[in-house]
Amino acid sequence: MNTYLLSACALLALGTGTAFAHVTLETQEAAVGSTYKAILRVPHGCAGKATTAVRVQIPEGVISVKPMPKAGWTLQVKKGKYEKSYQLYDETVTSGAREVDWSGGSLPDEFYDEFDFRGTLAVDLPAGQTLYFPVVQECDGAAERWIEIPAAGQDEDALEYPAPGLKLAPKK
Repeated sequence: MNTYLLSACALLALGTGTAFAHVTLETQEAAVGSTYKAILRVPHGCAGKATTAVRVQIPEGVISVKPMPKAGWTLQVKKGKYEKSYQLYDETVTSGAREVDWSGGSLPDEFYDEFDFRGTLAVDLPAGQTLYFPVVQECDGAAERWIEIPAAGQDEDALEYPAPGLKLAPKK
């Protein structure tokens, strides 16, 4: 009996470790036209090395992005023009954050941390589809590129370095 329980616990622990091995979004579904708080969960370093930078690319249609500063990290926002203009609170918005970069900190491999930002999901984003946030995680002399986006019909679980995804729900 104890051998069975020990084996079951070992399998559960292995399965749990795999599920949390990627950089992911805490909330993986949100309605178009809503404000969305993205919490990027970084569960480990790169091959045992401490994480020193996390860069996230903001996809088209995510507007008015504001990142949360982190103590001990330098925050930079790269701004640029959107592919088209968007309406936000009766204003036309044509540019904003395209990339957010937290750098200069140190997140040892044995710890976990979160990197947050919020933004608005444009009302004309296609509900039912998934929006991807490519992330580059830099470590001392190494990097993990969580930038793979599944092709149409491809299972994202088959990707080695999947970009965190957000399923777009209909507007409420």
